[in-house]
Amino acid sequence: ATPSPGAARACATPAPAAPNASPTRPAPSSPPSRGVPPTRANRRRSPRTSPRTRCRSRCGTSWRNLRALGDSVRADELETRLAAVQEEARRALRDRGDLYEDDGATVRLGRHRFAVTRETPVLTLVPAAEGDVLVLALTGTDHRTPVTDPVLTSRPDFWSQELPSENADVYRAEHLAARLFAAHGPASLAARTTEERAALVREEAAAAYDEGHEPGVHDHDAALLLEALLELALSAGLLRHPAADRAAARLYWTHGPEDRDALARACVSLTRARDTFGVEPGALTALRARLAAHAGGGVWGDGLSEEAAAYLVEQLVSDKEDFVVGPGARALLAGFRAHVGTPPYTEEVRERLAADDPEGAGALVRGWLEAYVRGATDREAGPETDGDLAEAVALELCAGRAHDVRAPDALQSVKVTGLLGTHPRLTPAPAGGRELTLRIDEFLPRTHAFRTTTAPAFRAYQRHRTRYLAEARAALGLDGYVPRVAGSFVRGRLVDEVYLPLVGDNFAKQLGTAGAGRRTDRGGLLLLLSPPGYGKTTLTGWVAARLGLLHVRVDGPALGAATTSLDPDRAPDEGARRELEKLRFALTAGNNVLLHIDDIQHLSPRLLQQFIPLCDTSRTLDGHDLRGKRFAVVMTGNPYTESGESFHVPDMLASRADVWNLGDVLRGKEDAFALSFLENALTAHPSLAPLASRAPADIPALLADTATEHSYGPAERAEIRAVLGHLAHARTTLLRVNAAYIASAARTGAARTEPRFQLQGSYRDMNKIAARVTSGTTPEELESLLTDHYRAEAQTLGPHAEASLLKLAHLRGDPTPEERARWQGLCEAERRTSALAGAGDDPVGRAVALLADRLADRLAGVERAIAAVREQNRG
Repeated sequence: ATPSPGAARACATPAPAAPNASPTRPAPSSPPSRGVPPTRANRRRSPRTSPRTRCRSRCGTSWRNLRALGDSVRADELETRLAAVQEEARRALRDRGDLYEDDGATVRLGRHRFAVTRETPVLTLVPAAEGDVLVLALTGTDHRTPVTDPVLTSRPDFWSQELPSENADVYRAEHLAARLFAAHGPASLAARTTEERAALVREEAAAAYDEGHEPGVHDHDAALLLEALLELALSAGLLRHPAADRAAARLYWTHGPEDRDALARACVSLTRARDTFGVEPGALTALRARLAAHAGGGVWGDGLSEEAAAYLVEQLVSDKEDFVVGPGARALLAGFRAHVGTPPYTEEVRERLAADDPEGAGALVRGWLEAYVRGATDREAGPETDGDLAEAVALELCAGRAHDVRAPDALQSVKVTGLLGTHPRLTPAPAGGRELTLRIDEFLPRTHAFRTTTAPAFRAYQRHRTRYLAEARAALGLDGYVPRVAGSFVRGRLVDEVYLPLVGDNFAKQLGTAGAGRRTDRGGLLLLLSPPGYGKTTLTGWVAARLGLLHVRVDGPALGAATTSLDPDRAPDEGARRELEKLRFALTAGNNVLLHIDDIQHLSPRLLQQFIPLCDTSRTLDGHDLRGKRFAVVMTGNPYTESGESFHVPDMLASRADVWNLGDVLRGKEDAFALSFLENALTAHPSLAPLASRAPADIPALLADTATEHSYGPAERAEIRAVLGHLAHARTTLLRVNAAYIASAARTGAARTEPRFQLQGSYRDMNKIAARVTSGTTPEELESLLTDHYRAEAQTLGPHAEASLLKLAHLRGDPTPEERARWQGLCEAERRTSALAGAGDDPVGRAVALLADRLADRLAGVERAIAAVREQNRG
């Protein structure tokens, strides 16, 4: 006879009966109030304060507080950044109204419309297409790098998990309900009302901000699940323990210890001591550990789990005559016996048990039941969990097989309806919404394992992933690729009428336009040339920002003329290697990239020639195929080298490019070019800065003193007109200087008749002058300011400073007699030098040229003497 659990009683196994259908728990007719906590979405806003006003107020208060605390440096920094953000927001709003269409989905550049990438690129970890490799990916691009970090690659189950509260096996509302159930216990929860439990759920959901609980959805579902869980906990009794643990405990008690009576008495006594004093004796803990450690192997595993040992103790001290049996195992055995009648393995199992071979007997029974389960039809449902199969095997292996097939009175599962969330475990309910079958012996261990093991491990994984992504972002220099519009950029008339149409025509070939008429044969290159200070880099950054492209700027001076290969490992120095790595990143990213190679006059022609395939229809470079990609190439540079000589772009590259000189005046656009000097100087003067975000037509209207779109007060209007007038006068000099610089640099050495002129009249020079002008500046002070500015600029020209300043005096129309004489002498010397340079390296030719020059000087002297004598005779 086999001892039973209460006092070494026999293990009588009742026969199974019809399956026990899970009752349905409907959603309450009047669900508890969701009580959504106040958020920005539902908080009543004051009609007098908008979010923008409150934000501005908070920021203003912050820097004022810093100033009051004596930290003026940080206060100034915060105030400056706030002003810059506000100014950029105003300009972006103006651009959106003037250039964007289709609710911001497209932007118009000239006569072409282009799609706008509105999603910010994010560096993240995603599984590769194969599914077994984790890669570092930049969203919106083709950048993919395999991850080799062992911490990240060792947990593929976390690759697709987004929240610490939910995975494929646990719904986040289940996790929330189970955590509250474990923290408060069924007795404490039962003492509360339904409304109080719902409020507790809402408070917990709001506090767990990183778990992604949507107010009114997941707290609502968790409240329903908690109600069902509490009902099951109060009704299920020992059936709350997992079926597999109950099976292991049954097998161990039936075929394991010899001292069953002593163990049963010890459990009863120690449990009574715990219930009397409210503290668990150490002996009871040790007893459970002993039960787990001494459990056998084979059919019932390597030993009892802690949960199985705890169940066995509770079963032994209960008033039950036999171990409890779940409805799943009963249903399985009932169906099996209905299908085969008397089990064909009965005699063999009895013989093996008699031969002390419970492992063999268990394997035999499991084989029959597994075959039945796999071949079950729709009318013969299989077990709900693997534990049901284990419990059915344990029932068959226990002595005495007159199983009680009646359904137990305890409620083990319930169907919860009216759920609002989404998860693979939820199924559509016939009455609408979603439903979930909650089985307590499966729910509690599953959520416990998730809460104690999976969730902490995922949070540790998240922290490591965050550090890894931050390091990867810094290594890539991703922040440097986010386009930023310079604070000095002003989209004026020249940009709208000239630059944007030029860029649009070229990008229509490189990127393709929005709509049905886009080109498929993409290629080309945009080559922007101009002297320094005309906003080539600024314009390129603005275009990238408005199109939503990554702006990968490769610095030409850092590459230098010594760099001839695109391989970073073959770079001549560390600076060149960094620039080549940026270039490689742009090529691997492929989509949504604007590759900007700046200051190409410093690059080797051999390096530039390697970009030729990128600019034709093959669209390849260094093994990267960019055909059909949203990828644009812009090269910018000074058409004149540091020595003042003309810079020549390789012919095959120039033939594939649209070449434009931003410092030159396009025919018919002289007025727009001249106005651009004033437009780009607006941000340099505090009185003119507000004009940068207003209508461009206000500037010529203020100069002409006519009506403007914006309403200006008398004092403000007078201040602006005075400053604009001074800048318009200075602009005359700058335009002359600009034209002279371009003309001088365009001449070759043999054709020069005067020294090189290396002073510049660019937007940068205008901004420097504008910063020093006031409305009270007199004409004499303005002339002195121009003189001082160019004298300071000439300090860096070395031996060319004198000639450039003399040329400037002639351009301004006020050279002194001494300056005229000195300039004529320099021009004559330059002509002699040019003549000698034209002879090349031939010594005879150089000698003849020198003699001819000397003869020309003597003849010129004779002519001057004759002219002087004639003047005297006339007198």
